[in-house]
Amino acid sequence: MGSFSIWHWLVVLLVILLLFGSGKISGLMGDLAKGIKSFKQNMKEDEVKDASMAADAAAQTPAQPAGSIQGPQAQAAQAAQAQPANPTRPAA
Repeated sequence: MGSFSIWHWLVVLLVILLLFGSGKISGLMGDLAKGIKSFKQNMKEDEVKDASMAADAAAQTPAQPAGSIQGPQAQAAQAAQAQPANPTRPAA
């Protein structure tokens, strides 16, 4: 009783076809397909744009040595190197 049989769905489909007509439904499906294609094309264009921007950013940044540290980490590393290894004993 809780589920619909195939006959119920066929009657609903028939009523929808009578209300909207087959031409209008096929037009809606065509518009939906065009929208999906446009969305996929824009997604591909965005990926290409992002990749080209990343390549440009990599080309503009100067090459860093393999072990170099940048930003706040560099300041902390320099401060650690400037301090003696054992702060309780004076350096010789």
